[in-house]
Amino acid sequence: MSDGAEVPLRELNQQTSRVLARVAAGETVTITKDGVPIGDIVVRGTPMGPPGYPFRTGPMGEVDIPDLSGPVLDDDEIEATLRGMGGVTAGETDG
Repeated sequence: MSDGAEVPLRELNQQTSRVLARVAAGETVTITKDGVPIGDIVVRGTPMGPPGYPFRTGPMGEVDIPDLSGPVLDDDEIEATLRGMGGVTAGETDG
């Protein structure tokens, strides 16, 4: 068959060795379920494009962070504030 053949999922299940032999020979096989493509089997090392996510994964632009009128803290002050939150600090024990 030519590059880009479609194989139903049932055929993949029943004839896995034959389908994989086609892939090993350089053929790209698209697996379908009820006639709808669900995935591709390609020769290992074949360059693939970026995955097609059904949701947005890129940056969403500028984020408008509201001014909460709190004090401006530097990294050391933030670390000191968070140190020990949610855990046992040095020298303390549970219970």
